[in-house]
Amino acid sequence: MAKVFGYPVFDENGEKILTTYDNEYSAMNMDIRVYEMKPGTIRRFLRAGEETAVLLLSGRITYEWGREKQTVSRMDVFTEGPWCLHVPAGIEITVHAEGESQILVQCTKNEKKFAARLHRPEDAPWGYSSVGKFGNVAKRRVNTIFDHDIEPASNMVLGEVLNDRGNWSGYLPHRHPQPETYYFLFDRPEGFGASFVGDQLFKSVEGSFSSIPGGELHPQAVAPGFQMYTCWMIRHIDGNPWLQTDRCEDERYVWMHEAKFGDCD
Repeated sequence: MAKVFGYPVFDENGEKILTTYDNEYSAMNMDIRVYEMKPGTIRRFLRAGEETAVLLLSGRITYEWGREKQTVSRMDVFTEGPWCLHVPAGIEITVHAEGESQILVQCTKNEKKFAARLHRPEDAPWGYSSVGKFGNVAKRRVNTIFDHDIEPASNMVLGEVLNDRGNWSGYLPHRHPQPETYYFLFDRPEGFGASFVGDQLFKSVEGSFSSIPGGELHPQAVAPGFQMYTCWMIRHIDGNPWLQTDRCEDERYVWMHEAKFGDCD
């Protein structure tokens, strides 16, 4: 059975490997890695036949691509919105660390052409979801950096979720045929949560991830006292891209949409 949860660590070169095309998480059909960068270091990304997205998690970096260049910063994922450079195959991304920084790099195979784009915080505003529903314990903030509507030539989706303290997300339990990867961060190092993949349950901690096969239910929750950040990454299926309307909720729980709950604030 393929693995569906991981607790990777950074190696001596500051690289943390999540999913690749040939490791235990190959069903994701994406190559996803996280990098720690010290001030003055440089990383270059150019993978043959693959599109690439470089998301700033924290710090200050300079992106270079083609003839473009821009310096951006993000205090952390809990207080500021995302900067993300997304390019098609054949365009190299160079990242210069102007301070202590972390970046997440998402790649997948794709020969289709589209315009490189630097997505800014104002392009992916946070929006609250499930406010007041289910006793107000599934309230969360969500942004979508790019999806099929924003870049139809891409084979990927990238977005972020912030769980309020003690709350659920991905709720009601839902599934879709496309594989999805979650990467977790917490506002305190001892923070933790619970992540479900089908009938399997895992403890989410700082820097852990889940690789969710298509068709599996995948709700999650964070413990009281902590905010949980989730970077969510979906790989389209050829001929069947993931769409915002594709969420298929477990029919055993849909009654909750009409149920009356007490005040759980």
